[in-house]
Amino acid sequence: MLVTKDSIIGDVLDHNPGTAQFFFAIGMHCLGCPSARGESIADACAVHGTDADKLIAEINAFLASEK
Repeated sequence: MLVTKDSIIGDVLDHNPGTAQFFFAIGMHCLGCPSARGESIADACAVHGTDADKLIAEINAFLASEK
């Protein structure tokens, strides 16, 4: 899976639950709530004042290392 700004948080978590650590690290603690599960990474980062590109790079590096 390649994560992009348009990726839905719930889809990323379903693909690899280990990615939750990256969302928690930037203050996204409500990963189980319906809005977070259906929200894009870009939208969530905008709400949380976080750099989406940095988050995406960290998640993609993690996913690549899991192979």
